[in-house]
Amino acid sequence: MSDPFFFGYGSLVNRATHDFPRAARARVRGWARTWKRTRLRKVAFLTAVEAPGVEIDGLIAAVPGADWTALDEREWAYHRLPVTEITHEHGTVPDVQIYRTKPEHDTDATEEHPILLSYLDTVIQGYLREFGEAGAIGFFETTQGWDAPILDDRTEPVYARAQVLTREERDFVDERLAQLSAVVKQR
Repeated sequence: MSDPFFFGYGSLVNRATHDFPRAARARVRGWARTWKRTRLRKVAFLTAVEAPGVEIDGLIAAVPGADWTALDEREWAYHRLPVTEITHEHGTVPDVQIYRTKPEHDTDATEEHPILLSYLDTVIQGYLREFGEAGAIGFFETTQGWDAPILDDRTEPVYARAQVLTREERDFVDERLAQLSAVVKQR
């Protein structure tokens, strides 16, 4: 029996946030990314949502022995769902799962539920390393929900797996947020 894989589209693209084996770049069809507010916490979640015909880039990695426990704990606010349309750098992968916030908890992002800059930084660092600048720009272009404010927590990260960015990586994130006219609030 082959190990199943997950498709990561946010912080799981950043290999520094996990040690799952056989990671490889991938693209799914039928899914989009958006920032969602839920009743579960006071910051926005990045989630995949069903979107026929839409494609997003990300990273797949194996879940050895189908032991989903650690990943399901990390992604506690999400349902794990099967991916049916995917391209990747591996041969045949029998089972790929994607995480989506639990719809029963979803509402739209608001002032009270900002996007954590430490989380966004970590995500973009992963995209820069995996897909280069064009891929990171693609992340911004193919993600919805940028109307939520951004909470600048860089000096004291709230996100548990926050990564230290280079000056160039920080500048890249800041420039893209300025292009989106995103509202960045100081902590």
